[in-house]
Amino acid sequence: MIEKKPEFNQDLYSSIAKIIVDAKDQVYRNSNTILLKMYWEIGQLIIEDEQNGELRAKYGKSVLKNLANHLSLEFGKGFNERNLNNMRAFFIAFPIWNAVRTELSWTHYRIISRIENTEHRIQYIEHSIEGSWNTRTLQRNIDSQYLGRLLKFPEAENKEISNYIKDPYIFEFLGLPSDISQTETQIESALITHLQQFLMELGKGFAFVARQQHIVTDTSDFYIDLVFYNYYLKCFVLVDLKTHKLTHEAIGQMDMYVRMYNDLKKGVDDNPTIGIILCTEKDETVVKYSVMSENEKLFASKYRTYLPDEKELKNLIEADRVKFELDNQKE
Repeated sequence: MIEKKPEFNQDLYSSIAKIIVDAKDQVYRNSNTILLKMYWEIGQLIIEDEQNGELRAKYGKSVLKNLANHLSLEFGKGFNERNLNNMRAFFIAFPIWNAVRTELSWTHYRIISRIENTEHRIQYIEHSIEGSWNTRTLQRNIDSQYLGRLLKFPEAENKEISNYIKDPYIFEFLGLPSDISQTETQIESALITHLQQFLMELGKGFAFVARQQHIVTDTSDFYIDLVFYNYYLKCFVLVDLKTHKLTHEAIGQMDMYVRMYNDLKKGVDDNPTIGIILCTEKDETVVKYSVMSENEKLFASKYRTYLPDEKELKNLIEADRVKFELDNQKE
């Protein structure tokens, strides 16, 4: 006689599993809130005591060090001088407790507290929460000046897009040698291999749709390099990869792709398709005298397969901002 296997109630299992997961999440959130509040209050006390002292520099070198020694003996290395300085910086960066978002960890706040610009601190908090950035991603995006690379559009109709288009894009995660030229196919293949990092670099809300998507018309066949959908903008985003300087042929091709996609693929509830040309360098004259100057859904951005040093990255960003602002002033 074959023994009958006991029945498994999947619905019951799923319901119990959800309760366990929710409870664990709640425990983490509560403990994380308590931890952050403790560090914030310690930082507050240090700042208040420091402000009452006569010599702040002397305070930092002597009183804080002695305090750390005593606390470490009783409570462990989590209260050494370095960590007390982190708590001090935490309170300085966020002097109002209600401004602290407890969805992020203490390590997130240690990193964000080092940012001098108050507005940037707030924006990095928002991006970290919305994008579920871990601390490694947060540090990488700060190092690559994520916020500085987002384009700022003065036109009201483009303000929504300004949080989604960057210049330049940084693809250092591909691990490609910077002293050896790569083909478009090689870079494209590397981007797909590192799709998670690529989506993170693109920004929030991007989902991968297709590579070399085949578009058929009555007379011809076309292949679009990379297709994404952004569920915040509610539109398809076409990406064309070029290993050379921007040309009017590339702009014309992307303009055609966008028009074809709107006609053949876009759903009735989707917003108009966006086209992004990734190139090694931009020619502002080509941009000015092409359909890109009139089409608010077409963009050209530089990319680098390595992380430039701070000076080079600032120069890249600043050069684009100056040209961008001048062009908009003329209009």
